[in-house]
Amino acid sequence: MEAIAKTRYLKGSPRKARLVIDLVRGKNVSHALAILKFTNKRAADPIAKCLRSAIANATYKAEQENIAIDPDDLWIKTCFVDMGPTKNRRRLRPAPQGRAFFERRHFCHITIEVTSEPQEEKEEPAKKDSKPKKVGKKLAAKAEKAAPKKAKAEKKDESAKAPEAKEEAKAEAKSEAPEKKEAKKDKAEKGKAEEPKKDKKAEAKAEEPKAEKKEAKAEKPAAAKETPAEKAKDSKGDAKASSEEE
Repeated sequence: MEAIAKTRYLKGSPRKARLVIDLVRGKNVSHALAILKFTNKRAADPIAKCLRSAIANATYKAEQENIAIDPDDLWIKTCFVDMGPTKNRRRLRPAPQGRAFFERRHFCHITIEVTSEPQEEKEEPAKKDSKPKKVGKKLAAKAEKAAPKKAKAEKKDESAKAPEAKEEAKAEAKSEAPEKKEAKKDKAEKGKAEEPKKDKKAEAKAEEPKAEKKEAKAEKPAAAKETPAEKAKDSKGDAKASSEEE
C-alpha cells in the first residue's frame, strides 16, 4: 500500500529544507517522526505535518480497499523538495562598495511517499584499499627517530614475556607428563598380553615340521638298514632253495 502527501508554497528556501528531508529518507515512519521532533530547524515541523498526512492517506486508502494495515509498518519510500516561486518584491538591500542586493522570499514544495511493502536490504559496497598518506619531511624525520625507540620497547616486551612463556611451557609439560606415562604403560601392557599368544602360535607351527621329520627318519632306518647277520641268513636261505630245486 502506497500513499503520497504534498506541501506546497512552504516558506523557506529548498536548500535549507533538503537538509532536514535527507535525515528521514528511507526511515520507518515512527523513527522519522522522532527525528523530526528533536531537529532544531524551521522546516522540521511542516515536514512532520506532511508525513502525518501521508500516514493518514495510507490508512484511509487501505480502509477503502478493505486491506488491513499497521501504520507502524509504513516507511518513507521517496521524499524530495522542489523549488517554488520567489515573491515578486522589488526591494534592495545596500551592499559594500556602493552596490545593492535584491531581497527575495523563497518558497518550496515538499513531497513524501510512504509504503507498507517490505524494505529491501542494501548490500554494503566493498571498501576500497586506502592509499598511504603522503608524509612531509618533518614527520618522516620524526618517524625515523621514533623507530629505534619502538624497536627497543618491543625487545623489552619480548624479554619480559619470555620467562612467562617458559613457565607456561614447563607447566604444560608437567601436566602432560603423567598422561604420557599412563599411555606408555597401557601400550606396554597390551604388548605383553599379545606376546604370549604370538609365542604359542609360533611354537606350535615350529613343532609340527619337527615331528614330521622325526617320524620320517624313524621309518627310513627300519626299511633301509639291515644287520650283517640278517644278510647272512638271507644268503643261506637262497642257497638252500637253489639246492632243493636241483
